[in-house]
Amino acid sequence: MDLTWITDQIALGGGIWTEEQMDKVARMGVTHIIDMQVEFDDTRLARPYGIAVLWNAVDDDFQPKPAEVFQRGIEFALDAVNSDGSGKLFIHCAAGVHRAPMMALAVLRVLGYSLDEAMVMIEERRPVVDFADVYVRSVENFVRTYSSPAAR
Repeated sequence: MDLTWITDQIALGGGIWTEEQMDKVARMGVTHIIDMQVEFDDTRLARPYGIAVLWNAVDDDFQPKPAEVFQRGIEFALDAVNSDGSGKLFIHCAAGVHRAPMMALAVLRVLGYSLDEAMVMIEERRPVVDFADVYVRSVENFVRTYSSPAAR
């Protein structure tokens, strides 16, 4: 299974695609999935395992991503990792190179990591990551305007 743990609670990687792969994901303790790929919705595969899925599909088109993509993902991610400390979040796209790392970067930024810290953490653990400048700018634009639900 193409899954790399970035923190104790957050992993990122490539597509799940099959029941056998979803079984592996479940056995790794994953409780929540953010599926960033347009190619496939994991919801049906995850249902038998009780894994919550956010199908947050975006094209890997190297165009700026709207704040709504990050807002949906952040709300879901924070629910996963803050629930009681036992949640495990898997963020993935088709290959785990562009879209999933972009969302993982946004999650880490909202959790308080600096841009450099978050990028280095992700790249050290998953060297295949390629942070497209436009995606990093999209994350930073979101982070500048983000306010947590508790702050509203």
